[in-house]
Amino acid sequence: MEFFKIKRDIPFMRHAVILNVISIVTFLAAVFFLATKGLHYSVEFTGGTLMELHYPHAADQEKIRATLRGVGFEAPEVTSFGTAQDVLLRLPIAEGSAQADTSSRAFTAVCASEQGTPQVTQVQTDKGQTVARTSCVNAAGQELVSLQRVEYVGPAVGKELQENGLNALLMVVIGVVVYLAIRFEWKFAVSAIIANLHDVVIILGFFAFFEWEFSLTVLAAILAVLGYSVNESVVIFDRIREMFRKQRKMTVPQVIDHAITSTISRTIITHGSTQIMVLSMLLFGGPALHYFAMALTIGICFGIYSSVFVAAALAMWLGVKREDLVKPVKEKDETDGAVV
Repeated sequence: MEFFKIKRDIPFMRHAVILNVISIVTFLAAVFFLATKGLHYSVEFTGGTLMELHYPHAADQEKIRATLRGVGFEAPEVTSFGTAQDVLLRLPIAEGSAQADTSSRAFTAVCASEQGTPQVTQVQTDKGQTVARTSCVNAAGQELVSLQRVEYVGPAVGKELQENGLNALLMVVIGVVVYLAIRFEWKFAVSAIIANLHDVVIILGFFAFFEWEFSLTVLAAILAVLGYSVNESVVIFDRIREMFRKQRKMTVPQVIDHAITSTISRTIITHGSTQIMVLSMLLFGGPALHYFAMALTIGICFGIYSSVFVAAALAMWLGVKREDLVKPVKEKDETDGAVV
């Protein structure tokens, strides 16, 4: 489907040098901010305390965040957990404070903000075990907030998550290289993976520069961006291969320009519809989806840019030619077969 069709090819490759210089400068700036500022890791990577609270009504997450900041928690994470009444708190490790003290201080502050008093009662589970249950009640004995569970994520677990995340990223990169090398040619594989890593580093550079929180959801967004950018590169590379077969008189830059121009309508439809959905998460998804949607927004924009101006240009500079993608047909020799 095409909303419009451009009859004249746009000379993208004529401006490839200037646009790739801009890419290099942006890439180096991202690397600089990563090296100097680093990433602001969330509790999953650094360790901390996880608390699940239950309210009899929809919880006011902004009020909870303000309350926790008021008692000394610098970057508390407050997200919905299944329903609007259930809230999950992620609190970073506080130096010189034990896990029990952290959870007790946080729950006491939340309870005080609801004009209640913490109360510990003994309840019996379905298995007949007696356990302590912490809740927040008002003067009339009405329950305002209940503490469902408390878990502690140690620094060792956070380090393991960092290593697993890096391994997942490396596996995706290796898989993409192998896939493109088999489907197309090694020059396309190299150019595509450089372009995709360019997108990843720039996303990380944004998070380092603005000191946005880097969590597991952001890591998931980065992996999604990798696959999304590869898909765009594959579409362009596939059209380049098709043009090599059909247009035998065109030069390599002309073939690439024609391939990119002919896919512009598809790119606008695909990326435009995806971006609308991502922007809806960014604007209306709340804090829980904010940085996830932000990473996707940056990745989609730079994914289009890198697929057109970085991947295609690198393939051209690596010397891709018709013979790399279209194997010459061997002419049949008249003497083939038995000769007497």
